[in-house]
Amino acid sequence: MQLLKRAVWLCAAVSLSACGGPEEASQPSDGSEPVGTYEGTLLTGTSNGCSFAIDKFNVPLSPPYYNIYLRRSASATCAYPASSIVIGTSYTNPPISLAANNLGVVTGYSYKGTPSGSANIQCRVRHYDPATMTVVRESDIVVLYGAGNVNGCNVAISSNGTTVTVGGTKTGPLQGETGSGSNYVATYLDFFTSTTAPTYFAY
Repeated sequence: MQLLKRAVWLCAAVSLSACGGPEEASQPSDGSEPVGTYEGTLLTGTSNGCSFAIDKFNVPLSPPYYNIYLRRSASATCAYPASSIVIGTSYTNPPISLAANNLGVVTGYSYKGTPSGSANIQCRVRHYDPATMTVVRESDIVVLYGAGNVNGCNVAISSNGTTVTVGGTKTGPLQGETGSGSNYVATYLDFFTSTTAPTYFAY
């Protein structure tokens, strides 16, 4: 039985097409992550001539979890080498998103920090330096008192290039929100150059 499970996991990790299923993107072969099943469509953006992508992999351990990756591709227009780092872990399948401009790279993902059934789901927003791939700023969007979940974390950069908005669904109120409803928009003014707290609108 264990051999069968191992064969199924290995087959999923290498290529579903080899087992008669639809072909998916293969895992990176840099050896930095455990064997797992590729789960997400890449979300990409460009900053300072470099291409960035966020993706996720399911790690079929017990309990299973997801690693979330930020990757930078090497190219003729990018002054920095290819790089891949783990930026988060979640014990539930995390929605992921990325936006970028020449001020930096913004990632967003909803995550469950522990496998406990009572653990809540939060949205984590980060600003990364495109050259060093280090965190410049981090902000978590959390339902008040942790008594609910933030199930979406879709980041976008406004047309002014400096305001970042985050949207998704939630199951409780956020700190100081206006409006009401299960959807939210968080607005971060001067996101790349300040630590100003976001404002929340619910609808």
